[in-house]
Amino acid sequence: MLTWLPMADDLYLHGAVVSTAQGLRSDLGVHIRGGTIAALGTDAPRGATAVDLGGGLLLPGFVDLQVNGGGGVLFNSEPTFEGIERIVAAHRRQGTTALLPTLITDHWAVVERALDAVDEAIAAGMAGVLGLHLEGPFLNPKRKGVHDATRMTAPSDAQIARLAAPRRGALMVTLAPECVPPGTVRRLSDAGVIVCAGHSDATYEQVRSALDEGLAGFTHLFNAMSPLASREPGMVGAALDDRRSWCALIVDGHHVHPATLRVAIAAKGSDRCLLVSDAMSDAESAGSGLELQGRRILRDGTRLADEAGTLAGSLLDLASAVRHGVQWLGLALPEAVRMASLNPARMLGLGDRLGAIAPGLRADIVHTDDKLRVRRTWVGGKG
Repeated sequence: MLTWLPMADDLYLHGAVVSTAQGLRSDLGVHIRGGTIAALGTDAPRGATAVDLGGGLLLPGFVDLQVNGGGGVLFNSEPTFEGIERIVAAHRRQGTTALLPTLITDHWAVVERALDAVDEAIAAGMAGVLGLHLEGPFLNPKRKGVHDATRMTAPSDAQIARLAAPRRGALMVTLAPECVPPGTVRRLSDAGVIVCAGHSDATYEQVRSALDEGLAGFTHLFNAMSPLASREPGMVGAALDDRRSWCALIVDGHHVHPATLRVAIAAKGSDRCLLVSDAMSDAESAGSGLELQGRRILRDGTRLADEAGTLAGSLLDLASAVRHGVQWLGLALPEAVRMASLNPARMLGLGDRLGAIAPGLRADIVHTDDKLRVRRTWVGGKG
């Protein structure tokens, strides 16, 4: 349950265990000044408003790179400034202080609306919006998952140029390497686009070529991609074999078995893995289900699937993903927290600005109880 705390430009938060680069510390407080973490220390600085949090944990704000919706809004249905605003507000209540609104495969006109809406949100200073994730439409219908295969296409030169153009914020594009013209990954990567592979039937060799062109990572590892096999490593094998790229994991108990995730983290290293929600909406607004591009998505407990039984995103939030990482995967709490905060920030090239509780970084902070239930969030020092 969120609690009210005083508003101030100069705060000293104490009385909670703080997650730092050196581990969990119960003897420190966090000094926030002007939206930035000024220092970690044992005493309130002169002039700062001291707030005793009365226990719990202070964690870096979570950074989610795959958010399809929230607060009753699916981004595909409402790719607008107002839609983004509602999605951001819903996830902030669950501890996510920065995110990429994510558009799954759709017509190019919808892609254009999403690009413009995110640009408008960033220009207006909407807190918590880091950019846009386009999961499609340049995907392989053989690995479509719940995406609409009729909306999948190979990119035109004009579309690539649009994505490679300068913009506000980050742009992440998930594509199938085998379904785009040669050189596409390099062209986008050279323009600063974060290119990921997903919904793909690519061979190990095709993925290796994409990695050589600048492929940055893999969207929801294991799901909707060519699997690891004894004589054909596929996309999963290429992902785990490569030491430079990033692997995004959905730890909801439905997408991937916990044992499989433990094996992946052991092979890849937790420093190159990150947690994502793949959230479609929050549990309350999802009710018994929701609509996606004219199709009914059904809810069964915490599972979302279409009428054929194909998984359709999740009802996950990153605070729950961190908790699952500790309980199901055996991760230490600081390790799980890094996978939901600093690692995704680093993937976006923002590790020197956010993703940790350290002096000089933006004061994106989450206060939780000992069971990782969110009590309060600050974004840029504002609660």
